[in-house]
Amino acid sequence: MGKKMITIGIALWWICILFPAPVKSAPSNPDKERLLLYQGMEAITGIPWFYLAAVDQYERNLRRLHKDRPEEKGLIAIDIPPRRWSGPFNPDPEDTVPASIRFFGGIGRDADGDGKADPDNDMDALYSFARHLAEFGHSRDDIRMGLWKYYRHPAAVDIITHMARIYETFGSLDLKEHHFPIPLHYNYTYRSTWGDRRGWGGLRIHEGTDIFADYGTPVLATCYGYVELMGWNQYGGWRVGIRDLHNNYHYYGHLNGFNKEIKQGDVVKPGTVIGYVGSSGYGPPGTAGKFPPHLHFGLYTFNGSTTYSVDPYPRLHAWERETRERLQKQQKQRQKASPGWLPVPTQAVPR
Repeated sequence: MGKKMITIGIALWWICILFPAPVKSAPSNPDKERLLLYQGMEAITGIPWFYLAAVDQYERNLRRLHKDRPEEKGLIAIDIPPRRWSGPFNPDPEDTVPASIRFFGGIGRDADGDGKADPDNDMDALYSFARHLAEFGHSRDDIRMGLWKYYRHPAAVDIITHMARIYETFGSLDLKEHHFPIPLHYNYTYRSTWGDRRGWGGLRIHEGTDIFADYGTPVLATCYGYVELMGWNQYGGWRVGIRDLHNNYHYYGHLNGFNKEIKQGDVVKPGTVIGYVGSSGYGPPGTAGKFPPHLHFGLYTFNGSTTYSVDPYPRLHAWERETRERLQKQQKQRQKASPGWLPVPTQAVPR
């Protein structure tokens, strides 16, 4: 017990040296500073840093999705409700006194030794949530239980644990890159079709953007993500579903087949081949050829209580531009490194 307390004390001391007070101005490298905080809290509580990163990012996503939620004041976005922080029967929901918070069963804790348990203090907020999770144990199942007890929503638990797998796999918070779902040197065409009328299987709206391409054209992952689903859907045929780090579910439908090296539960990065363009769907498994080959790309967002479809066209357009600019930059770097190197010509993309 003595050694454990010494270890906790040393970890807290180092965190206080690095972060002497709540951050009031934008840090020069927020990802690096957040990672230091997560890793410091892992040393103190035993909760792996990537779970803390996932919870923090999930909460940051909710703040962006709900306009009534204020933007975080510092590095950490975890927003613990006053009654949960101070205790359900605490007469002062804004209580910051550690002793009274503990007396009334609140989860708020003082991490930096300033005598206050302040939910707007980065260290206090992160430490309090980590301590909540640690009460249930440190295994994956224990942490899932702690997340369930806090959020009481199965989708929230799955999304956070899947995001944690992404952070664990890549060991970084700098995972902002995206890729257009079709290689730019292939022939393809697309336009905004979200919300169009569809009739097969009952009157409904089109929840995605159709990207028309030839049979067998590779379909690429658009993000750093966790493969949540692979299989057959009567509307989407052979499809893949990937969860990203922003509470979004990327849906790839009407595939002709999957990349056999990818399976459900894997983590992928932008540009990974996940399948191939086809015309599957609108019927039982194996149905195909009822429409021209194309990729149906859908985007669904979870806001903490509900999952809903959003128009993916603006993001597809932005990812196409981002991908093209990145490829052009890579070509210039290769040319600079090897003056005799010539790029492979790309085909014009019809519009």
